[in-house]
Formats: sequence, structure tokens, C-alpha cells
Amino acid sequence: MTDITQDAALGADPGAHTALDPVTPEEKTWGWFAIFNIWANDVQSLFGYSLVASLFISYGVSGWTAFAGLIAAGLFTMWMVNLSGAPGEKYGIPYPVLARASLGTEGAKLPAILRATVAVFWYGVQVYFASTALALLIRSLTGAESGTVFLGLTGIDWLSFVLVWAFHIVIFWRGMNWVETFLNIAGPFVYLVMIGLVIVLWQKSDGELLNATATIFANPEGTFLTEFNGFVAIVGTMVAYFAAVMINFSDFSRYARTKSAMKTGNLAGLPFNMILFSALALLTTGGAAVVYGEAIINPTEIVERTDSVLLSIIAAVTFFAATVGINLVANFIPAVNGIANLAPRRISFRVGGLITSLFALVIGGLWTSFISAFGIGGFVNTLGATLAPIFGIMIVDYYWHRKQTLDRAALYTLNSGEYHYGNGWNAPAVKAFAIAAVFSIATVWLPALGFLNGYAWVIGAVLGGLLYNIFTGGRVPSK
Repeated sequence: MTDITQDAALGADPGAHTALDPVTPEEKTWGWFAIFNIWANDVQSLFGYSLVASLFISYGVSGWTAFAGLIAAGLFTMWMVNLSGAPGEKYGIPYPVLARASLGTEGAKLPAILRATVAVFWYGVQVYFASTALALLIRSLTGAESGTVFLGLTGIDWLSFVLVWAFHIVIFWRGMNWVETFLNIAGPFVYLVMIGLVIVLWQKSDGELLNATATIFANPEGTFLTEFNGFVAIVGTMVAYFAAVMINFSDFSRYARTKSAMKTGNLAGLPFNMILFSALALLTTGGAAVVYGEAIINPTEIVERTDSVLLSIIAAVTFFAATVGINLVANFIPAVNGIANLAPRRISFRVGGLITSLFALVIGGLWTSFISAFGIGGFVNTLGATLAPIFGIMIVDYYWHRKQTLDRAALYTLNSGEYHYGNGWNAPAVKAFAIAAVFSIATVWLPALGFLNGYAWVIGAVLGGLLYNIFTGGRVPSK
């Protein structure tokens, strides 16, 4: 009996399966709308709003240039995730299993655990940020005071944090169908509230919202060179923003009904989402500039300025939904699958989720009092940067060397076979990764490379793929 049949024999219950089992035809239920909502939830974070709203300010360009850059980034990311997601959709396999084809059955544990480490950290942080929305809701409804502070959090803060932490567990405990359902509700709901906030600001601005937004789109001091440089920088920044999900998109695409559903969902989910979300963010920023006399890029501050209990309640629910949504997409799923890949036949989806949740309990609970002040971001960003070469290696291996053909049973045969490469490690891929990773890490720590901004990720991916192709002689590596 092969590993794949052993895994499949564990049972039909979603908690009994190993997290890395290939998806069965009956489990491939996600249509284009579910794929669309992956990106809706990935975009609709508080950080995503602030990033989009501030791009034209940060890079000194007109709103039209910023808008064009956002759309271009959406199209480029769509192309990249169609590439990385195709093998997942075709074979029903997640990212850690796909990585075995190019890095080996043992070597794949390296990129999987790197991605999982980054995801676990940010998962814990996002659980904390989602809890701040619940704390805001509790205070708005009860008028309760802050009270005694322990480890940087009040009693209400701790209650909110534990409830949000438990809410995540409830969702994943019921399996991926519940994850899909939450994403499908949260994505459209956040958009409805954002549209409502624009309407409120429109009324408060006495119809001057569009005029204010027009001033954002004007940049009389801009030249072709400054606008072009800003355009490139914005594209790079947004591609880097989506980079983490790009590499492990097969974790989601494997649930797509068809390749067409995946591509349609990516088309609607990336360029369309970027257009809609960016337009709403810019309109909200423009309205706030009229009503409050300054460009406010943080939506929580806009809500606070309205001095409305009802709007505060609605906003709290919205921020909660948006934060939990991006947490499930960008952090929880890759964390679970990466952890499960360390012991594929012993760690189920639920066990991987509980391990992830325990880390989140520590990271999120200590975020305010210790971790945020300690400055661990550089460490996490370093790990994230090393994933860029892995993306290039996987894409070159699957499309150029293997012509989009994999042996799924061999991918689950961990101690021998085509993807074991004799010792579990594919030497050309490891060498390409090591060399390209030096460049990726350097972009994080060397100020001299700061000019690369976000598009260093793309360069790292290209470098990893190019070196891999050179070291293998342009063909499928032998055992």
C-alpha cells in the first residue's frame, strides 16, 4: 500500500484526514466566487486599506498612476497565481506536496516550514488585531471602562482575544467547507460596509467628495520619470504584498471545481478587486479630507471621527470579519499544511490547526507587551524573502522540465521513488535556493539594496528559477 492510499484510508471525516491528502473529486466544490473571495479577503485588511490609500502619497504620484499601478499589479499577480495554482487544481495537492517534485520528499520540508513559520507568526498577530475589533464592539455596546492592565491588555482586551482565538478554532475544526463559507460571507459584507462609509462621507461633505478625490488624482509637479518610477514601485509593493499567497496558492486551488473556475475567480478576484477596493479606499480618503480637513488613511480613525455608536458597532464587526478573513487565507492554511508536512501521516488538519492555535495564543497574547517592542519583524521578513527563489524553482520545474505532468502517487511515496532523489533532497534545487536566497536576504538587511523596494521578490523568484535551470542542464533532474 502506498503512502497516498494509507492517508486516504484514515477516513472521510475532515478531522481524520491528514492535512496534505489529495482532494477527492467530491471535495472539489469551490466555484469562481469562492476563489474571488479568497482575494477579496486578502485585500480587505486594515493594512491593505491603509496601504492602498497612502500609495499616491508615499510615492509622490498622481492618483491615476497609483490606480494604474494597482491594476497592473493585480494582472501580474493573477498570472503568477494561475501558474502556481494550476498543479494544485489538476492533481488536488497542496503546496508542501507540490514542492516535493522540485526539492525532494525531504527537501520540501524546508520551504514548507519556512512558509509555516512566517504564517504562524502573522496568524498570532492577526488574531490579536481581530480581537481589538471585538473589544471595540464590547466597549461600544456596554460603555465599559478599560480597567486593570496585564501584559499590555485590559480585562476586556483579554476576553476579546480569547474569544477571537476560540472563534478561529471553531471554524477550522469543522473543515474547509466552513472556511469557504466564512470567506464567502466576509468578502461581500466588507464591501457593503465600505460603500456605506463612502455614502456617509458623501452626505457629510455636501457633495464635495468627488471634487476632493479629483485633487488626489492630480499631480501638477509630476514628470514622466517620477510617475514611471512611482508606477514601478507601486507594482512591486503590491506584488510583494501578495507574494506569500502566490507561492502556496495550490493550497486553495486544489478545491476549485475546474481550472476555468480557478482562472475566472482569479480574474474577478485580482484585477476587479483591486479596482473596486482601490476606488472605495480613495473615495473614502477623499471624503475624509473634505469632512475632517486632512487625508486620513486609517479607516478606524475615520470611524472614530464620526462619533457614532452605530457606525462604531458596524465598523467593529467589519474590521473583525476583514481581519479573520485575511488570517484564514494568508496565514492559517499555509501554517497548518507546513506543520503537517513535518509528519504527514500523524498530523491531521485538526491537529495542525491546534498546534498553530497554540503558537497564536502565545504570539498574540504577548504582542502588545513584548513582541511588537522586541522587533522580530526583520527575522520574519528574512524568512519570507527566502520563499521567492522557491517560487521560481517550482515554476521552472513544473512547466519547463516536467511539461505540467506529475506522478501523484510518487509525490506521496516519501522514502523512495521519482521525487525522493536517492536521499530525499534534489541537489540542483537546493543549490539554486541557497544562492538565490542570499540575494533575497540581502534585500532585507542591506540599505544599499533598499532601492529595489517590493520588486526584489520578483527578482529573487527569477534568479531561483534561472539558477535551477542552469544546474539541472534544462532537464528533469535524475535521482
